[in-house]
Amino acid sequence: MIERRTIQKEVFISGVGMHSGQQTSLTLRPSSCGRIVFRRLDLGGREVEVDPLRVESENSSTLVSEGCTVQTVEHLLAVLYILGIDSLEVDLDGSEIPIMDGSALPLARAILERGLSRLPGGRKAVRILKPYTLQMRQASLSFSPDQDFRLTYVIDFSHPAIGRQAFSFMATRESFLAEIAPARTFGFLKDVPKLWKKGLAKGGTVENAVILDDEKVINGPLRFPDEFVRHKILDLIGDLSLWGHPLLGHFQAFRAGHSLHLETVHFLLRNPDFWAFDESAAPNFLKI
Repeated sequence: MIERRTIQKEVFISGVGMHSGQQTSLTLRPSSCGRIVFRRLDLGGREVEVDPLRVESENSSTLVSEGCTVQTVEHLLAVLYILGIDSLEVDLDGSEIPIMDGSALPLARAILERGLSRLPGGRKAVRILKPYTLQMRQASLSFSPDQDFRLTYVIDFSHPAIGRQAFSFMATRESFLAEIAPARTFGFLKDVPKLWKKGLAKGGTVENAVILDDEKVINGPLRFPDEFVRHKILDLIGDLSLWGHPLLGHFQAFRAGHSLHLETVHFLLRNPDFWAFDESAAPNFLKI
């Protein structure tokens, strides 16, 4: 069985939401409840649980409850997943997790600085048993058996600063912190008016995203030459974590996004013959 974890001390974080543009403060509190619960203090403490069947995906992943949402949870959930934190209370006074610098690294550092704590009991990994590929228009996401948690992502943008990029990643805590967590979200100037009309990207700036015009990155330098595809892996980890179990399998995405990430989780939940619980194994990123 995999040990359960929470944090040792409270973590306080504040910043602007990428899509809402609103300043939000959140406090991560230790818990032994065995689940991650968000609490909207600005709505009288209404709770929103991490439920893969109650998620919206448009330019980010949003948890949905009755009359209540928590937007852009993928970076925080990716950090909690890799650190093995499955019990946590998150109090926030707004509708969106702060985007910080556009990456997950500030969140990871803040949590590790306060420390992790083991909890009684354990949880099971989910092992992928057989392969399958989901397709959505020109995008695809496949999964197949593997002894560890492995991700491969390919993107292909008709933009001279991006083009085709591929990255394969076997998750450990160290490799996540060094190679994936620092990768920032990115966007295109030409898309801004359309996003604003949809109520999105109101908080996006050159301080919290990699911004591209028609030819180049306008706020370089990049943190990695292939920072774009690394950030897609970050998003995929956060979205897969919505299932709530450590995974043993290889997930391969091509030109995918939040919608296809989420559809993959839904497919697996609907089709239990593709996976099984494994009480005797754990992915390497949890072997600390």
